[in-house]
Amino acid sequence: MGLSDEQLKTGLKTGVISAVGPAIAVLAAMLALIAVVGGPVAWMRLSVIGSVAFELPAAELGVSQLGFGFGEDGITETAFATAVWTMTLGGIGWLVVAAFGTPHMEKARRKIVGGRETLLPIVTAGAMLGAFAYFVSGEVTAGAPETGSVAVGGLVMLSLLKIADENDVQWIREWALGTSMAVGLVVGMGVHMVAGGGW
Repeated sequence: MGLSDEQLKTGLKTGVISAVGPAIAVLAAMLALIAVVGGPVAWMRLSVIGSVAFELPAAELGVSQLGFGFGEDGITETAFATAVWTMTLGGIGWLVVAAFGTPHMEKARRKIVGGRETLLPIVTAGAMLGAFAYFVSGEVTAGAPETGSVAVGGLVMLSLLKIADENDVQWIREWALGTSMAVGLVVGMGVHMVAGGGW
């Protein structure tokens, strides 16, 4: 690929450090999911084939169809099975899309830019921003803890990147994502303890 050893080491280190923040979010979701479906199923869904953004709502939807709340004591075997089947069947969609759509993604991306290679990074960045905005938009409107978490996490990320750019400090860039996610999570928990879950 034409990358130097130094570039490879920097990329690997940045990737490992950037994984810390999302790992904290997955751990929090794992603890919530364990309360409903137990350790083995939660481990399978979140570490092998699942997604935090999908698994928690899917499990909650499954148990709520039988009159139980998320994390409630005394969930029946039928409610448990419904939660597991909801997560399993609901997750098939993106596996099918990924399996059949991936070979055509690069061709579609090049067709969108119409041969103008300089637009490829812009289109790719725009798609990523759109995907993140889609996920964040649901959280911003969910309640005060979520709104506070997103707002503070975003401000921390912008501040850290600005400091890193102004002072040309690479390690701040590497830790910016994990730090902003952790701060956002703590702020969200604090707002929930003070103001409750709603507006």
